[in-house]
Amino acid sequence: MANPAGLVIASTEAIRSFFSKASNDPQLSDQLRQSAADLIWVSNVPYAPLRAIWMASDPSTRPDLIRLFSGTHFVFNSPKPREKSEELKERLKKLEDLAERKTYKELVKDITPTKDVNEPFSSYKDQIGFGLHVALTMFTGYLVGYAAFRALFNHNPAMNAAGGVLGLVGGMLVETFLFIIRSSNLDSDKTRSSKQEVRSSFAYSKLKKNQ
Repeated sequence: MANPAGLVIASTEAIRSFFSKASNDPQLSDQLRQSAADLIWVSNVPYAPLRAIWMASDPSTRPDLIRLFSGTHFVFNSPKPREKSEELKERLKKLEDLAERKTYKELVKDITPTKDVNEPFSSYKDQIGFGLHVALTMFTGYLVGYAAFRALFNHNPAMNAAGGVLGLVGGMLVETFLFIIRSSNLDSDKTRSSKQEVRSSFAYSKLKKNQ
């Protein structure tokens, strides 16, 4: 009877007195007398058994409905709260973490350096540009070497070609050296950015623990 179904009313002294008399009424069936006995000290009384007992009672001895229901009121049970599924709980937790990270980034955006580290050859345009630049440098080196050996060795075709090859190799070495320097600078920037990100993550974790 903790959560009776259907229409429910609050028990009053008049209703309890009616149930007490009905539990000993020989005109009622055993089932109705037992039901009346069970409902004597119940705080919330279902209307259906109350009506059945009242209808089966002697009209000359039973109280009228106005006096029986005087002082009572309807009792409405609150619906059972809907339980969240594990999937929904996990999704809500992820959204909460994302919101906290976004809030933290907004708080530290003035002191955290922006990430501006570009990967070498990250696009076809960069790759084509680098290839053309290397080819132009090697061709220029070949022409310079060819012209220099031509001037030194009095138009000797073999030496002129050797000078062009040396100039080509020299241009390739220069491009390789420049590429190594650029890669080293990018690695240094990435290392500094990673260290800053680790410090920011540590600060975020510490802030979250203190909340």
